[in-house]
Amino acid sequence: MNHIFLILSFAFTAILVPVTIPLLKRMKFGQSIREEGPESHQAKTGTPTMGGLTYLIPTILLASAALFFVDDIYKMLVLIIVTIGFGLIGFIDDYIIVVKKDNTGLTSKQKFIAQIAVSIIVYIIMANWIPDITNSIHIPGTEWSIPLGFLFVLWIIFWLVGFSNAVNLTDGLDGLATGTSIIAFGAFLTIAYMYHEYEIALFLCIIIGALLGFLIYNKYPAKLFMGDTGSLALGGVIGIVSIMINNSLLLLFIGAVFVVETASVMLQVASFKLTGKRIFKMTPIHHHFELLGWNEWKIVAVFWTAGAVAGVIGILLGGL
Repeated sequence: MNHIFLILSFAFTAILVPVTIPLLKRMKFGQSIREEGPESHQAKTGTPTMGGLTYLIPTILLASAALFFVDDIYKMLVLIIVTIGFGLIGFIDDYIIVVKKDNTGLTSKQKFIAQIAVSIIVYIIMANWIPDITNSIHIPGTEWSIPLGFLFVLWIIFWLVGFSNAVNLTDGLDGLATGTSIIAFGAFLTIAYMYHEYEIALFLCIIIGALLGFLIYNKYPAKLFMGDTGSLALGGVIGIVSIMINNSLLLLFIGAVFVVETASVMLQVASFKLTGKRIFKMTPIHHHFELLGWNEWKIVAVFWTAGAVAGVIGILLGGL
């Protein structure tokens, strides 16, 4: 059944995107490129954005239909809520920037409060209706776990907010965030089968199929960008999946590309504030390689490869 849902989500998205692109162009939902970014990116100005809707809608609809075929509807429900919740936050942010022409979008505080709200709703559902999710942090490759008790809700907030923003930072080159997300979801799909988490596996098949359909148009040169609508949702989903398999720290390996992208920004800011000097030419780190003279497709290919290697390591650790 899983492969049927994967094929359906792929076909749904692959059909929806070419219908949506002209509509977004007519509505002038074009991407604004920040002036401080690489000069080569100015040519992308006006490329339709908010394209995350084209794979989130199929994912949500098909996952909702899948509720009739799964044993544990609450696990599927949590995944749907995170997809809708974080996707909606990104959509509002994109709408303010693109439609209202206000480049500030949602403030960091507004985003954070909204992300906390979604995370708390998810925690309540898991605490009351999904008893096999432990309130602890498992150490990958060992039998050790750190019990958190009621503090587990803080871990969920930290993890979902952190990785939603990490994927958002990674979404800076054509196909980069889409491809690395497909790879990461694919690694977790393998682990979900290993752990007999069939509801999670089914959802992952759906979102992977949708992203593959989107990648056709998002790869270099991109005809459509996902925007915060798509990237925040992907990060939230990948974060909650790692928590629901009771092995959240595996995401540090499987999502290594997202971690490095985020770390590069943090290191750059810290270095500049402390020493007045920059470590990288520009962050996130994919822009550093651009300014070193690497072409966009080469950077994406290298990062995809790194993501695949990290995914294999994560799968091996998850099997121990």
